Amino acid sequence: MQWMWPDDSARAAGLPKLFAALIRFHYLSRGGVELAGAADGTVGGAALWAPPGQWQQSRFSEFLMLPSLIRAFGKRLEVGGNVAETMKRNHPEEPHWYLAVIGTDPDVRGTGLGYALMRSRLDRVDAEHAPAYLESSKPDNVPYYERFGFEVTHELPLPNGGPPVWAMWRRPA
Repeated sequence: MQWMWPDDSARAAGLPKLFAALIRFHYLSRGGVELAGAADGTVGGAALWAPPGQWQQSRFSEFLMLPSLIRAFGKRLEVGGNVAETMKRNHPEEPHWYLAVIGTDPDVRGTGLGYALMRSRLDRVDAEHAPAYLESSKPDNVPYYERFGFEVTHELPLPNGGPPVWAMWRRPA
């Protein structure tokens, strides 16, 4: 995400708009939004999952999201679109649960919220004997996902000189 928004203030303003649009126009209706509460009662983390066969957005939902994406990306809209298209072209065809986004507030990192978010949905994935897929944009996160059974399948170079993304697959339990 840092590469798509090199400016810290633009990233801080754009990410909430992007996540709100993804939740509203895609993940919420599919039951794919997981929230984790911090000790003070605020939302400390979130994960966006798509069930098997439902990871791809319809043209209609993309159309509905466009104003939000313009507000989120600003002048970097084309960069964001190119990244999304690259990831679509390289997405596995086999039905699977797709972890699109997971994150915790920096103030609560290390308190187990990320683990709780992962376990919550992976327990369901395991009960369904389904595979799962994600892309990691940070090399430091790859070992974290490996602890949950994900394996790197390949490095995906992003367009326009972007950094690689690590495609990761988790076999059915």
